[in-house]
Amino acid sequence: MSGVSSVPLPRFIAMPLAHPRRLLLTATALVGAAAAVAFLALPALVQGRTEAQPRAVTPRGPLAADELAHIELFRKASPSVVHITSLGAQRDVFSMNVQQVPRGTGTGFVWDASGHIVTNFHVIQGANGAKVTLADQSTYDATLVGAFPDRDLAVLKIDAAKDKLPPLALGTSRDLQVGQRVYAIGNPFGLDQTLTIGIVSALNREIESFNNRTIRGVVQTDAAINPGNSGGPLLDSAGRLIGVNTQIASPSGASAGIGFAIPVDEVNRIVPRLIRDGRFVRPALGVTAGPPQLQRALRLPKGVAVVQVGRNTPAARAGLQPFSRGNRGEIVMGDVITAINDEPVEGLDDMLAALERRQPGEAVTLTVWREGRSRNVETRLAAGE
Repeated sequence: MSGVSSVPLPRFIAMPLAHPRRLLLTATALVGAAAAVAFLALPALVQGRTEAQPRAVTPRGPLAADELAHIELFRKASPSVVHITSLGAQRDVFSMNVQQVPRGTGTGFVWDASGHIVTNFHVIQGANGAKVTLADQSTYDATLVGAFPDRDLAVLKIDAAKDKLPPLALGTSRDLQVGQRVYAIGNPFGLDQTLTIGIVSALNREIESFNNRTIRGVVQTDAAINPGNSGGPLLDSAGRLIGVNTQIASPSGASAGIGFAIPVDEVNRIVPRLIRDGRFVRPALGVTAGPPQLQRALRLPKGVAVVQVGRNTPAARAGLQPFSRGNRGEIVMGDVITAINDEPVEGLDDMLAALERRQPGEAVTLTVWREGRSRNVETRLAAGE
């Protein structure tokens, strides 16, 4: 019988028996082994035993209200979440033909029924193509509509039937509160349609984008976000989009309970302009900012020290003067922009962020400091490059 023959013989029966005490121990061991073999074979020898049956399932009753809410939210939102595969070019070593191969994956979501898909810029950065897989597993070639690396956002477009493109409901991030429940849907580690739940852990965080620009007003969450979640939606308990998951803080590279999402108010300001213009056109003043070392050396107030003013620019029309060198090499004091429409400007990042919230042609009031005195000047913004 298989149960008996598979039991190995104890190694010590092959050892030489040179001592009576060893003989006794060996005999005892053999008796024990024989008993073990008999025990293993016993169930097969028992006749007429009762066959074991599966246990009865205990009824659980109805699902809890919060469980039902989670299920319903995922049911409604998940068809709007997509899987993005970025593509790179690779030459076959045998045929020397160049073909597209996967180089990374991420998440995105349907912005509108026209096929616009929003994701992170870093998901498609450096790629020469992308494929978008919808919730029904149909896959489409995607084209890049526009990107804004300063906010780590990009818009793709696919040609799919409108009934396959349900847009996410849009929320707002300006009234978020620490402690409210949030949901993340994405493709962590390539695992499609994964739901995680957490809370808003903090608000108004600052993180660095991939071109070293500061992203302000970021939402911090403890909902599990891992590689592959990038570009996916962060939702409130009503299933509305409140952010785009973008980064995690982790010493290991996996979720440590600190994730960051770009607030939806920023997304809703940038994405329509990417769709319309193919790029984010930042309004311009026409100034060149001096380095921080200049402000420290001259003990200037916080703001943007103007070192160059372009001709026929809004700054020139407002009469702004740059810092310059005099005939004897001395520094001639220029202007420092300290506020735009009464919004404090402490550095170049602040000024760029303030300009991004406005449109070309919009009138603004600049607060300008020079040699200990401040004044307000008005000008109208121009379209940036």
